[in-house]
Amino acid sequence: MRQLDPGRQTMVFDSKEHPHRRFNPLTQEWVMVSPHRTLRPWQGQEEELSPEQQPRYDPNCYLCPGNERAGGARNPDYKDTFVFDNDFPGLLADIPEGGSDENGLLIVRSERGICRVVCFSPRHDLALPSMELDKIRRVVDVWTEQFLDIGAVPWVQHVQIFENRGALMGCSNPHPHGQIWGTENLPNEPSKEQRSQEAYYSSHGTCLLCNYWATESQLETRIVIENESFAVVVPFWAVWPFEVLLISKRHCTGLDQLSETERTDLAEIIRRMTIRYDNLFETAFPYSMGFHQRPTDGEAHQEWHLHAHFYPPLLRSATIRKFMVGFEMLGTPQRDITAEVAAARLRELRE
Repeated sequence: MRQLDPGRQTMVFDSKEHPHRRFNPLTQEWVMVSPHRTLRPWQGQEEELSPEQQPRYDPNCYLCPGNERAGGARNPDYKDTFVFDNDFPGLLADIPEGGSDENGLLIVRSERGICRVVCFSPRHDLALPSMELDKIRRVVDVWTEQFLDIGAVPWVQHVQIFENRGALMGCSNPHPHGQIWGTENLPNEPSKEQRSQEAYYSSHGTCLLCNYWATESQLETRIVIENESFAVVVPFWAVWPFEVLLISKRHCTGLDQLSETERTDLAEIIRRMTIRYDNLFETAFPYSMGFHQRPTDGEAHQEWHLHAHFYPPLLRSATIRKFMVGFEMLGTPQRDITAEVAAARLRELRE
């Protein structure tokens, strides 16, 4: 792995070259800018093959075992999972500290980060719903190891574990993989959740998502599936057509607090849920998925509750998609399918 905390005084920060955040004073949120990524290679748009059409091994895939990656490094002949530093990361660890502020309007702050890729399997033709349970369990273990490893870096405040599945969600390689980004500051969405969970904990003395799950478990109308340790619900406030929220039933703040049994249950419920997604429209169902857990600033953060979001764009078929446009971009997100109807459709699907 590359150097994590190099000296920052030997270079001068330049927003034209170095990763940074820009502040939007209208929305009070930040946007991440990675000018160095314009150098990464792009092979152009390619037709996406179905899982059945994919080979077990693709000699042209830069994630398959033994193959050369775009950055020139060669993958080992791995037999299980494989983690490596992204050859063309969105953030860099070795940038100088800096920034600027013009009248409180043009605000720039340097942003360090660590970006890694996790190959879920050596097989090119698999995905989470088609992997064996013990193999997904190994992925859960890797996610946990990486959360602890990256989170232990003194300047990393947040570790974002995520997967983009399908070309529709910007995934340029069908090989089963995800990413992990460690950032110097809390990104927008975790920052919002931090404020909300902290405020709820302060006013109620209990955890927001613990109480939310207790409510959903009584109503049962939006529960899709559950096991001993986890539940998947279509959240009452869902925006995407078949968005779901995966919640740990026991209060814990991060993956590292899960027991051995709970890790296996997490693997099991991810497999079951992604199979249902594929069966929804009988296609390799695209989505963006990510875990949200406590910040890695050394504090206990008892207000935090481990959960994962799945955001799929398909609406009524594999060709009818949901995009944020018009009023949704400029006003408030809108949806036609209620959370209750979406949950019912997902519950009806086979596994």
